[in-house]
Amino acid sequence: MPPALTKSSAHAPGLGARDGLLALAVVAVWGTNFVVIRLGLSALPPLLFAALRFTFAALPGVLLIRRPQVRWRELAAYGLLIGTGQFGVLYIAMQGLISPGLASLVVQSQVFFTIGLSMWRAGERLRRFQWAALALAVAGFGVIIDHAQGATTPLGVGLVLIAGASWAGGNMVARAAPGANMLAYVIWASLFSAPPLFVLSFVFEGPARIAAGLAHAGVVTWAAVLWQSLGNTIFGYAAWGWLLARHPAATVTPLALLVPVFGMAASALWLAEPLPAWKLGAAALVLGGLALNVFWPMLRSRGGAAVQGA
Repeated sequence: MPPALTKSSAHAPGLGARDGLLALAVVAVWGTNFVVIRLGLSALPPLLFAALRFTFAALPGVLLIRRPQVRWRELAAYGLLIGTGQFGVLYIAMQGLISPGLASLVVQSQVFFTIGLSMWRAGERLRRFQWAALALAVAGFGVIIDHAQGATTPLGVGLVLIAGASWAGGNMVARAAPGANMLAYVIWASLFSAPPLFVLSFVFEGPARIAAGLAHAGVVTWAAVLWQSLGNTIFGYAAWGWLLARHPAATVTPLALLVPVFGMAASALWLAEPLPAWKLGAAALVLGGLALNVFWPMLRSRGGAAVQGA
C-alpha cells in the first residue's frame, strides 16, 4: 500500500510527462498482472506457481542487492504474510473461484484492512469520512457476493478478502522500517516466501501434480512466472519507490486507484470476462470508497489552507 498522505504534500505539483508515464506503466503492470496470473495457473498449481514467483524474485537479487538494515524477523514476517498469506491464497482463489477482474478489485480491501490495523494499534477511532468510505466498499463487495456464480463464487471472494487482510498485515510490518529500500526489502523477504510455499505445494498439491504442472509448463507459463517476479515485483517496486522519492505521496499514491481499472479492462479484453451492469456498479462502489478515503483528507487540507490564506 502506498504511504499515507500528509498534510504538507496536499499542494503537490504534477508528475510531469515522463514520470506520469512511468507511474501509469507501473499501475498498468500491477493491474494486468491478474490476467498474467490466470495464464500461469492454466498449467501450474497455485502454490507451486507462487513458490516459483518468489524464488525468482529473490534470486539472483539477494546476490546483487545489499540486505536492508532491518531485523531478520521483520523480513520473515513480511515474506510469510505477502508470500503465503497474500499471493498463495490469491492464486488458490483465482484457479476457478473468482475471475481475474473481480480479484483485482476485491483485493483492494487491503486499504481498509490496513486502516483498521493502523487505528487499532494507535487506539484511534474511524472518522466519519472513513466510515462512509468503508460503507461504499462493503456495499460493492456485497453486490459481488450477491451475484457470485459461475467464474466467481462466495468462497473465491472470501479467499481474496483473506489475501487483502494478509497484504494489510504485510503493510504494517513494512511500516516498522520506514527508511528501508523497499526493492531490497521485497527481494530479501522473498527468501522467506518461497520455502513455505514449496512445502505447502508438496503437502497439498502433491508430487504428481507438481510434476505434471512443470511438464505442461510452456513458454507462456514461464513468461508468466518471470513477469510476476521481474515485472510485477522488481520493476513495479523499484519504479514506484523511485517516484515516491521524487514526488510527494499525495501526487503518486492516488494513481494506485487505477490498478483495478486496468485489471478489469485487461480481463475483459484478453480473457473475455463479461462486464455486466452489476459488476460495473460494484466496481464503482468499491472505487468510490477508495477514492473517498484517499481524496477527502487532501480536500480538507486544501480547504483549510485556503481559509488561512484568505
